[in-house]
Amino acid sequence: MKLTILGCYSATPRAFTHPTAQLLEIKNHFFLIDCGEGTQVQLRKHKLKFSRINHIFISHLHGDHFFGLPGLISTFRLLGREKGLHVYGPKGIKESITLLLKLGDSWTNYPLIFHELSSNTAEMILENDKVSVTTIPLDHRVYANGFLFREKPNERTLNVAATTKHGIDKSQFSNIKKGKDIILEDGNTIPNEDLTLDPPPPKSYAFCSDTAYNERLVPQISEVDVLYHEATFLESEAHLCKKTKHSTAKQAAQIAKKAKVGQLILGHYSTRYKSIEPFGEEAEHIFKNVELADDGKCFEF
Repeated sequence: MKLTILGCYSATPRAFTHPTAQLLEIKNHFFLIDCGEGTQVQLRKHKLKFSRINHIFISHLHGDHFFGLPGLISTFRLLGREKGLHVYGPKGIKESITLLLKLGDSWTNYPLIFHELSSNTAEMILENDKVSVTTIPLDHRVYANGFLFREKPNERTLNVAATTKHGIDKSQFSNIKKGKDIILEDGNTIPNEDLTLDPPPPKSYAFCSDTAYNERLVPQISEVDVLYHEATFLESEAHLCKKTKHSTAKQAAQIAKKAKVGQLILGHYSTRYKSIEPFGEEAEHIFKNVELADDGKCFEF
């Protein structure tokens, strides 16, 4: 998995920071998560091949999380896109996007498929041979979901040393890779597990923005490899969380600790702060393995 942060600040865009958007690459599949203003510019700036994006996930209908989507859809049209584009988001996203397309007389020349979400419980919204994606219900001022991405297990890999030991000809390698046992000339059978190696364990990534502190998340994101959790405020502004339904860095760390995740990435910082370093400092008092998202930063895991 590779995660590129295109934007990770809350509210209004600035000349040097961007609202939420990130690109997740899983086994050569590109998934766009949220699409704040300037997302397509960020994709170009960081030389990401956004023509490979076939699935876009929108957490909620606040502008800093989806106002970049109409422009991106329009650009795909101008570039002659033919492949279908799937958009997953709250009920109402289809109406908001298609109204703009209608008024601008700019209907797409490619299939635009909306998957509108309204469930308050977790549901699987995408599954193929590479990945599954499940919603994570959040606690925000409007209907909102996070998204849990899980890799499907890889196939076992060929153990060349074992095949050499047993004198197995290369012509049998294809069958071994398909999971078949091998019968030697003397009649002995070599189990496939003796001729292959365990693949790396599949990775998981949970995206949680925006949300108030919510321990109901913990069972669903338990032991994920990486958790991105919003941290709009520092503890000095914790009193604002109740009204805005946001979290502090400390609260994000508490969720990470309770869920026993592998790594915590903080983001969605309020632009009131001059530096993001204090977010990491506050979180590390609770949970040690903390990274700070920033525009253009990449994580590989």
